[in-house]
Amino acid sequence: MADLVFIVSRTEPKQYLYLKHVFADETRDVVLDRRTVDRRRTLRPPPIERRHIDRRHRDITRELQSSGWALVRRPVTYTVVR
Repeated sequence: MADLVFIVSRTEPKQYLYLKHVFADETRDVVLDRRTVDRRRTLRPPPIERRHIDRRHRDITRELQSSGWALVRRPVTYTVVR
């Protein structure tokens, strides 16, 4: 699994193809931004929070809007061997 991920705005398909061609390898992934809108339809919190952690560690919205892409580091995951 790649350590670095280039996330490219879906409004920049040429940028996506360029970055994929130049940078994609075993240590770097290039993906299109899959976010569309916040899925919660109401302002009230859900009765039971099913998410255990927030997967997004930082907001990249400004970077996507200004440059068309953002570079993020995939968090390290540890496995416990018993």
